[in-house]
Amino acid sequence: MIGSLFAGMVGLNVNSTSMTVLGDNIANVNTTAFKSNRSSFANILASSLAGSVSSDVGRGVQFQGTTPMWTQGTIENTNNPTDMAINGSGFFVLQDGGGANFYTRAGEFYFDRDGNLVNLGGLFVQGYEVTGTNPDGTLILGAVTNINTSDQGSSPPSATDTLSVDVNLDAATADSGTYATTTTVYDTLGNAIPLTLTFLKTGANTWDVTPSVPATVAGAATMTNFTLTFDTNGNLQSGGGAKLITISGFLNGANDPQDIAWDVYDTTGASNGSLTQYSSPSVTTYQTQNGYPAGTLRTVDVNEEGVVTGSYSNGQLTPLFQMVMADFPSYYGLTKMGKNLYSESLESGTALFGTPQSGRLGSISTSAIEMSNVDLAAEFVKMITTQRAFQANSRVITTSDEILNELINLKR
Repeated sequence: MIGSLFAGMVGLNVNSTSMTVLGDNIANVNTTAFKSNRSSFANILASSLAGSVSSDVGRGVQFQGTTPMWTQGTIENTNNPTDMAINGSGFFVLQDGGGANFYTRAGEFYFDRDGNLVNLGGLFVQGYEVTGTNPDGTLILGAVTNINTSDQGSSPPSATDTLSVDVNLDAATADSGTYATTTTVYDTLGNAIPLTLTFLKTGANTWDVTPSVPATVAGAATMTNFTLTFDTNGNLQSGGGAKLITISGFLNGANDPQDIAWDVYDTTGASNGSLTQYSSPSVTTYQTQNGYPAGTLRTVDVNEEGVVTGSYSNGQLTPLFQMVMADFPSYYGLTKMGKNLYSESLESGTALFGTPQSGRLGSISTSAIEMSNVDLAAEFVKMITTQRAFQANSRVITTSDEILNELINLKR
């Protein structure tokens, strides 16, 4: 009968531990990206009678451990543009000042005073540095490093080297009549230069074009003699390739001279439709050029592929970093470090780095965080069953005590 006492005692201990696990789950119902734990039990075999499996006598139960439930938590939207949630598999990679890596799914990040993207514990968020862009638009990625925008505060200017202008020239304009349109271009220092194109009608369906810039900016703007010839339907007749406008004699120290290709004809030499001559007032309907001035960093955004893009005051959107994510052969072997952090272990296997949406890795939801996956209803049901199990084991102890008491009373 003493054995039943010990069986009841270990039952009390195990169910008490199980209640602790349930309490931990419920306590973390609002913890970002928390993964609930499930208690696992195993029986204790004390002896085997007559060598028969059916005659095994147990000594109660033991607590075998906890199993984290790696199910996806609900994604909750926030108003913080640097909050991120992983939709699918993977972990964010963090690093401390000593270079040790930690892993988390809690994406509550912010930029500190030094421009580093950090978590609430001050660990540095890791990402691939973007070093360039391929012709197909894909990013060229460098080494994994801290995501830091302190060196990305300005966007250098870009000089204009192509422009396009959509103009209709009034067919009713008298000979020697003119129409002028002005577009802003930029030199190598980012200075805005008003470039004027003056159209002079020289005869029926023919116009000459002359570029000019203010004398206070540069010495001259020149272009090889360019005569526009339109057919009887008002369409520009075939010519050559892009017309080259040259600005020279800069007074501000910019690169001199500067060539700008005016896009008028397509690759076959035919008009691209940007210049027409219809019987309606002369008008400029569209103009564009590829230069821009220097700019300062205004905001930083992150997309589903984890690309950290800087938005600058000059209108440029520049990819700066791409978030690095980690995957593991076994999530169940990760070591819990507290504060929503994990570290790799022999049981988890080595971290496999990659970019969001590559391989098994999930995507990133921005301005959002992953909520805890604790199911309160299920936890309360488990709490009831654990409480009943605890009560039942206590009854085993009291009943065994009563039986022993009766046994002792046989002596009287």
